[in-house]
Amino acid sequence: MFGILGWMLFGLIIGALAKLLMPGRDPGGIIVTMILGILGAVVGGFVGRAVGWYQPGEPAGFFMATLGAIVLLFIYRLAFARTRTPI
Repeated sequence: MFGILGWMLFGLIIGALAKLLMPGRDPGGIIVTMILGILGAVVGGFVGRAVGWYQPGEPAGFFMATLGAIVLLFIYRLAFARTRTPI
């Protein structure tokens, strides 16, 4: 149980870091960014371990979690970006 809570706390930190690395307006605000950080940390961590790039507890997990959060934030911005209509 602590593993899931740990990933969620780690994801909140990663979400904040992803927001710092990708400044700009997000369609959903800080709450959505934190949720994307949690999802990115879980997905990035899972993919990195599944492929065999690192083992649990290695520093590469931090990099993969950050990369996962940035990718999800980028996809979210593309999917829900408001389009401006010229006048």
